[in-house]
Amino acid sequence: QVQLVESGGGLVQPGGSLRLSCAASGIIFRFYVMGWYRQAPGKQRELVATITSGGSPNYADSVKGRFTISRDNAKDTVYLQTNSLKPEDTAVYYCNARPQAGIMGKDYWGQGTQVTVSS
Repeated sequence: QVQLVESGGGLVQPGGSLRLSCAASGIIFRFYVMGWYRQAPGKQRELVATITSGGSPNYADSVKGRFTISRDNAKDTVYLQTNSLKPEDTAVYYCNARPQAGIMGKDYWGQGTQVTVSS
């Protein structure tokens, strides 16, 4: 059974930071591109950042320079360090696992963790 379990969300003031974690089980972690997506109320889910097994990151323009994605293949965990948070970053943040090119499989999603940026 595949599980992606996010943690680290919460309420933070503008300008603050949070570190989100996503622990994966039931998959061969190194075969998956890991990503973070977010969905704000009334909006579509959008890409925040992805990272390949080799550690190459990709970011949405809206978070470049503020967020950092990383992964620990020994711990089957992906992280999202969020800095200089803005109210518009408020959303449910979801972890995603996508098979890398050449690997058969499906996408998996976590249950989400709420991030609220407010004073």
